[in-house]
Amino acid sequence: MNTTESPVLLVLGAGPGLGLAVARRFAREGYLAVLATRTEADAEPLAAALVAEGFAAEGVAVDLADPADVSAVVRGVGERHGRIDVLHFNPSFWRERNPLELTVPELLEDVALGAGVLLPAVQAARPFQSSGSRVLVTGSMAADEPNPAAASLGVQKAAVRNLVASLDGVLADDDIRAVAVQINGALAKEGPFSPTPIADAMWAAVARDADGWTAHVPYDG
Repeated sequence: MNTTESPVLLVLGAGPGLGLAVARRFAREGYLAVLATRTEADAEPLAAALVAEGFAAEGVAVDLADPADVSAVVRGVGERHGRIDVLHFNPSFWRERNPLELTVPELLEDVALGAGVLLPAVQAARPFQSSGSRVLVTGSMAADEPNPAAASLGVQKAAVRNLVASLDGVLADDDIRAVAVQINGALAKEGPFSPTPIADAMWAAVARDADGWTAHVPYDG
C-alpha cells in the first residue's frame, strides 16, 4: 500500500453540481479528490474537469444501493492511497410519494441509501483515517421542513443528521470528527444556494478547530 502525500477527499454520490463543487473546493486546498458515482462513465468527466483545471482527481464507480460494494470501493480507495482524510457523504433519493402513498419497503429502501450506507462507508474508511480526519455529510432543511410530496426525503435527512451525531460521539475519542452541514434552502444554479458558496461552507465546517466542535452546522445562505 502506497501512501499519497496529499490529503485525500472521497466524495460518495458525486455529481456535476454540489459534489463536483465540493471536490473542487477541497482540491484548491491541496486535496486529491476521488469522485464516486454510479458508473465510471459518470465519474470520469467529473475527474477530468478537475484535472483540466490543474487539480489531482480520479473517478470511481460505486453502487450506493449495495452496502458491500460501498465497503469495497471505500476500502479500495484507502488501500490505493493509504489514507482517507475527508469522507463526504452526499447521496439522497427523491421519490414522489406522499405519506398516504409511500410504502414501508419504499421508505426503508430510500433511508438505506440516504442514511444507512453511511455506516459501511465510515466503517470501511476508519482504518485509513487518522487524527484530524473528518466525515462530512450533506444535510437538508427537509430534516425539519419535509416536503409531503416526497415524504421519504425528510426521513432520510433527519436520520442521517442523527447518525452523524452518533458517529461524531464515537470518533471524537480518536480526534476524528463528523459533521452534517444542513442546507436551509433550495439548491439553485446561482446565488447563495448555488454549489460554490455551499462548498465554501462545507470546507469551513471541516476546517474548524476541534474545540467547540458541533456535529450539526446550519447553512442559511
